[in-house]
Amino acid sequence: MPFFPLSQFLRRLWALDTFPYSLRIFIALSTTMAVGWELDEMALVMPIFLGTIASALAETDDNWRGRLHALLVTLLCFTLAAFTVQYLFPHPWLFPCALVLATFCLTMLGAISPRYQAIAYGTLILSIYTTIGMDQRGGSASAFWLEPMLLVGGAAWYGLLSVLWCACFPHQPVQQNLAQLYRVLGDYLRLKASLFEPVRGINQEVKRLALAQRNGTVVNALNTAKESILNRLEAAPSRPLQHYLRLYFIAQEVHERASSSHSPYSELTDTFFHSDVLFRCQRLLTLQGNSCNRLARAILLRQPVREDSAGSQALQDLQDSLTHLEGHQLAHTAAWQRLLAPLRALAKNLGTLQARLARASQPEDNTEPQDDSLLDRSPQSLREAVDRVRLQLTPSAPLFRHALRLSIALAVGYGLLHWVHARQGYWILLTTVFVCQQSFGATRKRMAQRITGTLLGLVAGWALFRLFPSLLLQSMFAVAAGVVFFSTRTRRYMLATAAMTLLVLLSFNQLGDGYQLIVPRMVDTLLGSLIAGLAVFLVLPDWQGRRMHVVAARTLTTCHAYLREIMAQYQTSKRDDLAYRLARRNAHNADAALSTALSNLFQEPGFLQGRGDSGLRFLLLSHTLLNYLSALGAHRETLAEATGDTPTAQAADHAQRVLEQLASSLANSQRQAPADVSEPALLEMLQRTPDDAPPAQRVVHTQLALIYQLLPQLRVQAEQLLQLDSKPAV
Repeated sequence: MPFFPLSQFLRRLWALDTFPYSLRIFIALSTTMAVGWELDEMALVMPIFLGTIASALAETDDNWRGRLHALLVTLLCFTLAAFTVQYLFPHPWLFPCALVLATFCLTMLGAISPRYQAIAYGTLILSIYTTIGMDQRGGSASAFWLEPMLLVGGAAWYGLLSVLWCACFPHQPVQQNLAQLYRVLGDYLRLKASLFEPVRGINQEVKRLALAQRNGTVVNALNTAKESILNRLEAAPSRPLQHYLRLYFIAQEVHERASSSHSPYSELTDTFFHSDVLFRCQRLLTLQGNSCNRLARAILLRQPVREDSAGSQALQDLQDSLTHLEGHQLAHTAAWQRLLAPLRALAKNLGTLQARLARASQPEDNTEPQDDSLLDRSPQSLREAVDRVRLQLTPSAPLFRHALRLSIALAVGYGLLHWVHARQGYWILLTTVFVCQQSFGATRKRMAQRITGTLLGLVAGWALFRLFPSLLLQSMFAVAAGVVFFSTRTRRYMLATAAMTLLVLLSFNQLGDGYQLIVPRMVDTLLGSLIAGLAVFLVLPDWQGRRMHVVAARTLTTCHAYLREIMAQYQTSKRDDLAYRLARRNAHNADAALSTALSNLFQEPGFLQGRGDSGLRFLLLSHTLLNYLSALGAHRETLAEATGDTPTAQAADHAQRVLEQLASSLANSQRQAPADVSEPALLEMLQRTPDDAPPAQRVVHTQLALIYQLLPQLRVQAEQLLQLDSKPAV
């Protein structure tokens, strides 16, 4: 019994997503440092450290075979890059030309897939690490092959650890990504519950905007979990992987049902203010969010889910409240009776959502057939990979602009370090690579974090030099700093920068150079950050406001495809096949991309933020449209009864045409076609559904009517975006 708390602590530590990464880094750095001390060759430690860091930066989530293949490609690229830099470094004119060309080509390789993007990024980092090593040795090493082989050796050592880890613990990343998915789903459900708060006078638009932004987090988690599972699928997937695939599909359905909207929330609040039905909905959604968090914890700790009867009781309370309302509907207003049908659909949706969450915590049931195929977005041939790069070779492509921008920034940095004869000047290039991002907002944020983190790291390094003069202790601190860097670099970049600065200072101090690096490191960071900031501002700036209409067009295009897939299943009954899931995921990805674009827009200079208000209003409308579509998709199992309903099919076809036309006008910056004269008649038909109509027809008519009511507002905001885009560029 006394060991139980320790075992729980170790289990929770093992479940942390940064722990495996940090442990591998600790093993790689500590063994390197130990060997350096044992052989008394501390001058060789820093290049190996840098190679280890570059290899870790190039690491991607994969199975052990995929990781081994990626490692071999990475080591080949690293070797070529290191020896090329070693050969060209003494030539002050030839080297910058090669650096600019290599930077552009390596950045463009990111168009192929995230795996090649990581390898290319790591190769570029290692190239600059090679120049730093050459600069430290006065332009030449003791042997031509020594510096490159030390860098590649460090990369190979960490890569070997990574491959072995993937082979020993193949499903650990899947567990962590699925747990993160259910965790953010829980947050989304609790935020959605706040929309049902039965209080008048609340600004619903603020909550809806927050929900749209939170939806982007859920979409990113879904994509990450899907790629993690796909990278491990083989001809005969293992039983644990089949279980995780099942949990992923359940999360997809939970997301669709959670993002559904059956009626404007303000109407529900005003109409049912004196009833407890909205409170019941709010409580049930909150408990379902808590269930997602319990499921996430169970996945991480590989424990059974603790049963909780509160959710089932809350569902029963909601159904009893709704039954009470239905028993007294004759005494209520027309608005009350009109909203009872959407309220029934909402209760049914929440009941199914509760059942899906309960199913996720139960043993697998193979009696229900399901299409478990996943779309592999990686290139399937060399020709396809080349085509992906070729399609990005245009000034309108953000990746092309970033590649050109970064290349010019490095050329300017190289010229500057030679012009001012900067000490340790190649840190300018490294800072520029780390700071320069595709968007201005991300670059500005990274600049502040980089400068502040560097200053903190230098102060901490100076303090450790004075407090702990022992080189052995300093080497231990260096290893610890490396672990901190990799455990925080994706979430707390300022702390990660401080840790990396401390690692560099302590490592170079093993050779007696630590104090001499403090001032040059700060100056180089300031210069490199300034160059990156000016490059993003001046060289083909990718202002989000000037392409907002294109991003908005993408959201309507994907919503049109999503509606088409839904109505196709309305004719043939529900099936969660790949085509439907792809249309649903594309719609949510486009919604998340619009939210991200707006977030970046509000970090840009003030003269460009005038487009932000129109963009926010469009996001609210497009996300509401997606909510209505999600509700329509969530009830597909009941739609088969309405097969052959010609007026319904006509209304759906017209809505699809309008969305397609709006998307086309936005994408091509063209004026919209006038609204069809038949639109009011179709809306009236949808709103006058007979009381004795089948439940399927009522659901479809209600959701299509809500979509029709959005179309005029979408037209207005689309026109507003086009008018803003037509203004002269500042």
